[in-house]
Amino acid sequence: MRRLDQNWRTSTRSGTEGNCVEVRLDGETIVVRDSKNRSGPVLRFTDAEWRAFLAGAQDGEFDLPA
Repeated sequence: MRRLDQNWRTSTRSGTEGNCVEVRLDGETIVVRDSKNRSGPVLRFTDAEWRAFLAGAQDGEFDLPA
């Protein structure tokens, strides 16, 4: 993970085009925002919700059909 400011991070695999999301820990909540719109809305997840999302992504649950 690459540090963006004091708390926000983005993947080191992100390109320089800004087409990614940034995450930070806010107490017990994981906060996600669009790197192209840093002052825009954020999504908030509990630890359990974030782990379920990551597991689904790793399992291909969100992959587009071929």
